[in-house]
Amino acid sequence: MTLFGDPAIWLPVAFAGILGVSILLYVILDGFDLGVGILLPLADDAEKDRMIASIGPFWDANETWLVLGVGILLVAFPTAHGVILTALYLPVAVMLVGLILRGVAFEFRIKAPLERKSIWNWTFFAGSLMTALAQGLMLGLYIMGLEITLINVAFALLMALCVVGGYAFIGATWLILKTEEALQTKALIWARFGLFGAAFGLAAVSLATPFASDRIFDKWFSMPAFVALAPLPIVSTGLLVVLWLSLRHLSVSENRAGDWVPFTAAVALFVIAFVGLAYSFYPYIVPEKLTIYDAASAPESLMIILVGTLVVMPVILGYTALSYVIFRGKATELRYD
Repeated sequence: MTLFGDPAIWLPVAFAGILGVSILLYVILDGFDLGVGILLPLADDAEKDRMIASIGPFWDANETWLVLGVGILLVAFPTAHGVILTALYLPVAVMLVGLILRGVAFEFRIKAPLERKSIWNWTFFAGSLMTALAQGLMLGLYIMGLEITLINVAFALLMALCVVGGYAFIGATWLILKTEEALQTKALIWARFGLFGAAFGLAAVSLATPFASDRIFDKWFSMPAFVALAPLPIVSTGLLVVLWLSLRHLSVSENRAGDWVPFTAAVALFVIAFVGLAYSFYPYIVPEKLTIYDAASAPESLMIILVGTLVVMPVILGYTALSYVIFRGKATELRYD
């Protein structure tokens, strides 16, 4: 026993929380820059440069959270890491190829002659789309218990399209926040259309998750849990209304004081969706197969890892926050001199 109780109980919970925060931050932060990449073909050449400039200081650091999340899964829950990565080997490989293409395209488009720049723009788009589709496929298969059946694969493919739409939506709200004039007007239109995709994806996940198992169904619809959890769908619906109204208002108003509202509301919507998923699957880290307690490393190992995590995580949070503070405000002309 320790000051906090049984370490075999609280350490797995602590690492599940750290893993969850890492994944959530990745989905939000890398989600908007993946969304910008997905939207790239819809802009003209000058606008493409401004879009890249809006994510340039952040995109690489955003992916740090994916590395941290996978690292935590490997060292804190090695059994789960093996099961999940084995079941999702193909989409994980596609995601990694997509991330590599994005990184290469981002650097090469800087140095490419003008006539070849479009090749790297399309490569950046392709990498962003591949990554988003792969992550959506992984989400769908995870929700359905990592079982490969026809209906589960069909649902996963639907989730892949929904994640692409969701990322494009949050990417458009980011551009509303970071850009001006014609590009901002285009971003408003993109966000308006993307909102329908995000809402559909949220509804699909919300409806499918309780039916993934009887246990999850009971967690949501038994009393008094049903009443206690009612604020989640109510707040989600309210955020969708706020998003729709703010996008309509900004599309006809010259007052850009509310540029921050769509992006902030989109982030809140992502957070609520993630909280709902986390509640549904807890205490399982592999749906209906492995709990966080079964999959966790030995308490002695977790204690050592926790010390390192408590050093590394604040550093990542610090430099992430610093980059957003330093590069706050509207994106300026893209320059490399």
